[in-house]
Parts: sequence; structure tokens; C-alpha cells
Amino acid sequence: MSAVADDGTRISPTAHYTSDVWVRSGLSDPALSTRLGALFHAALTPLNATYGRLSGRPNLDAMLVARHRAIDGLLEREITAERVGQVVEIAAGLSGRGYRFARRFPDVRYVETDLPPMASYKRRALDDAGLRGPNHDVRPLDALARDGPASLGAVAADLEPSRGLAIVTEGLLSYLARDAVLALWRRIATTLGRFPHGFYLSDLHLAGDVDGMWIPELFRVGLELFARGPVRYHFASADETVTSLRSAGFREARLCRPCDVVPPDRPDHTPAPLIRVLAAAT
Repeated sequence: MSAVADDGTRISPTAHYTSDVWVRSGLSDPALSTRLGALFHAALTPLNATYGRLSGRPNLDAMLVARHRAIDGLLEREITAERVGQVVEIAAGLSGRGYRFARRFPDVRYVETDLPPMASYKRRALDDAGLRGPNHDVRPLDALARDGPASLGAVAADLEPSRGLAIVTEGLLSYLARDAVLALWRRIATTLGRFPHGFYLSDLHLAGDVDGMWIPELFRVGLELFARGPVRYHFASADETVTSLRSAGFREARLCRPCDVVPPDRPDHTPAPLIRVLAAAT
């Protein structure tokens, strides 16, 4: 994702867009939305509608909300089971998850991170709206940094070593090269291994889920143009992904679909077959 200037004008298009989606779905506060986000959403509405009609599948908004709620559900389980008492979200963008979880679980320390300009912008937006409590922090972090003050290790060094830690990367992996994803997973596994319980959550797209399907592929190309960068499928199957996660240092890993997390009797249950959510533990 691209950085953001102090006035918010350089937020990436995807961050603008998702900020509007989160607010529309009741997952965020209007203070974290942007005018450009509303404009981008209006501009993509015809594409979303066309994709839904042609494919018979959930559109982009529905897929985004499905993955967001699934990650919420898995993270909530770890917290309520008292396995996790701290959360670090990498490349959090303008997501409302941080302030929602920090308010709901006042004993949990929630640290949102992003590139320095974005982190500064979001911290100010949260503070101006009175949305950030004492257990909620926003810090600069470069997901690609191996060390230094903006690295994952530097952020984790300020956490409580006796409490379980969860790390979340939502909407990030598809924009990184495969080698960068594997290196990030190794850093995450190493970091989580320093805590009594380490839990990792992310979304992932598998090449095998769209193999031979021209409509999702066309949609991916359109998303690349909108995001101004490549959108990658790094792994062909769930088995290949799990093997890579274990090689990176995770003790166990699994992939599920959002509908496996959100019960079918809930109104926000969405099949979203092209999205996987991965959960790994150290």
C-alpha cells in the first residue's frame, strides 16, 4: 500500500475504498472514512453489480466484509478463551477493528501498525474522534523491514512477554511478492514464538480456487488497475500453503472459508468461495 500524506491525500485507492466498505457494513466509524472512498465506491458499483450477475458469486464488497468478519470471529475466540491478551495488526489501513476490539476487550492491548505517514494520519483521526482508549495504540511499521525501529521486532519488544499475542495481516499478502510473503511469515513466526501463545490470522487467495475461471481472473485484472499494482496468487492449494507456513516456523496451520467461521443462521453469513482465511499457531 502507498503511504499517506498528513492531509490524507496519498492514501492508497484500496485503503480509501475499504474505509467506505467498513463504514457501510457497520464495521467502522465514519471518522475513519474518506470522501475519496465514497467516490471510489460509487465508481466501482457498476463493476461490482456486473461481476455479481455474471459470476453468481458475492461481489467485492461482500467478499471484503466476509473475510473481515471471519477474521474478527477467529480473533474473538482466541481472546475469549484467554489465549490472547495482545494484538498487533500489520498494515491496518483505515480498518475499524482496532478501536472495536480495544473497546470491547479493555484488558487486551491492541496495536495497529502501518507505514509511518498512514499510522500518523490514523492516530490523529482516531484521537480527534475520541475513539482511541488507553489500551489502543497506533505505531509505524514496515511489513518488509527485517530490523530497525519500524520493524515488527521493534513493535513486539514493547509488549508484555507473559501474555499471548495475535498478529493479523488482512488485505496485505496479495500485494507482496511470494519471497516477501515467506520472509514476513518467518518474522511473524519468530516473533510469536517469544510469547506463551502465538496466533496468526490473515486472508489468502489460492490459484487453485480460480483455475480456469475467466470471470474472477478478469476481476483480478481490474482490481490490479484500481490498486495500481499486481494482485498475486502465491499458492495453488491449501496443502501447499500449510506446508509453507510450517516451514516458516509455525507449529500448526489451517485454511478455512469465511462461511466456516460465521454460522449459516447469521444474516452476515456469506459463502465467498474465492477467499480463504488462514489461522496458524506457534
